[in-house]
Amino acid sequence: MNRIVLSLISSSLVMTTPASNAAERAMSSADARTTVQSWPKEAKKSAEMMLQKYGQPDEITAMRLVWHDNGPWKRTIVTKEETDHAFPMPHKDVLEQVIDYRVPTDKVDDLAAYDGSVIVERTKGELSARCDKEEANFLALNLANDVATGKKSVEEARAQYAQTIENLMAGKKDSYVQGLQFTAQRPAADKDKPAMKQAKAN
Repeated sequence: MNRIVLSLISSSLVMTTPASNAAERAMSSADARTTVQSWPKEAKKSAEMMLQKYGQPDEITAMRLVWHDNGPWKRTIVTKEETDHAFPMPHKDVLEQVIDYRVPTDKVDDLAAYDGSVIVERTKGELSARCDKEEANFLALNLANDVATGKKSVEEARAQYAQTIENLMAGKKDSYVQGLQFTAQRPAADKDKPAMKQAKAN
């Protein structure tokens, strides 16, 4: 009996060696690359860029790839669905990247006016940007932070966004497209407060 138990334990250890884990990661990555082969052009391109930079995603479905806690991001999502967006020039929104951030309630409308693809989740305490490239998401969130903190007006942020993207296309990389220029806020959730008497009593 002891020999049988030892044999089973040895087999289990062999199955969880680093080599087998590496093989599993490679298989998952291969599955992700296979999944996106049939995706539309821009979605596929963005997915392949994220796979190259961050490796295998934590979630793979037919419609999206998701990474958790990758680099500076709380979450990175690439979707098969392409959403048309005309600011600052026509492109497809396929890459959403999320950070923890509490937006002052009096600045939510300003962020919506600044960029419709900057998304505020007040209850979760999340702020995300959705575009086709990570550099553009860095830029969108850096300028969103400027608007939320009163450093820039909506008009100033939109003008700087357009100029910075134009410069990026010309090969000039501003610091705003290379990383977040502020620290993500944790915790940032805002669960609000009850407004009903019965809820308050409970």
